Amino acid sequence: MAQRKHLDDFLRGRIIGRLECGRTQLEVSEELGIAQSVISRLWQRFQDDSNVSRCYSTGRPRVTTPNEDRYLAVTAKRNRRSTASDLSRQLSSATGTTVSGQTVYRRLGHIGLYARRPVRCVPLTATHCRLRLAWSREHALWTPQQWSCVMFSDESRFSLQSDSRRTFIWRAPGTRYHQENTIERHRYGGAGWLVWGGIILGSRTDLHVQSVTMTGHIYRDVILEQHVRLFRGAMGAEFLFMDDNARPHRANIVDKCLQSEDITRMEWPAYHRT
Repeated sequence: MAQRKHLDDFLRGRIIGRLECGRTQLEVSEELGIAQSVISRLWQRFQDDSNVSRCYSTGRPRVTTPNEDRYLAVTAKRNRRSTASDLSRQLSSATGTTVSGQTVYRRLGHIGLYARRPVRCVPLTATHCRLRLAWSREHALWTPQQWSCVMFSDESRFSLQSDSRRTFIWRAPGTRYHQENTIERHRYGGAGWLVWGGIILGSRTDLHVQSVTMTGHIYRDVILEQHVRLFRGAMGAEFLFMDDNARPHRANIVDKCLQSEDITRMEWPAYHRT
């Protein structure tokens, strides 16, 4: 259905002016491209009260005042994790005005604040950033042949408990990666499954899945002995192994195993990601 268009006051005046000059309603309708019924109602109204301005209906009165709308906006920006119910209770406590959660959503939406999931990122210090930049510059000119000797490995933990992904924040469009809209977190507690895998140019390892916590002994006996050592034997002395700097990977028994198998570990900054 086409959206209904309202006549502005200037066009209404043109219509009345032509009718007062003796033009017929049909002629004015054809000239201005406006339905004759609209012109007829406008002329009738002009004859009744000499007024052609559009009457705006008041509709349902707004529950909140402009000041209360600003209060909601300021409160949401100060605590972006507040829910609509929280904001509604705070408004009621501060001003005595009771509104629904849906009203809060509408008021904040009018100023460009919407409930969105926060972005999660790895917490990085200035030292982390400096080391990551130095590593990238050092390896920027490596050839595909050099990278083909590197096995990249990583392990991901899939939590069986909530990681607060149901938590929303209030943010404006285009501000997803602003600092106030991010959560720095890289560890999650509770039960879960751990998946380890390694990739190398043109090949990959089998995935290793376990429900217990990774320890130095498990890493040595399962990951290094059953997976990494086989690739080292096939590729020779040029083989480089990259791990993700987790604590079990830096255990003394892991270092001794790498030395005994003549496996060279690639230096890799903490919290580095490809």
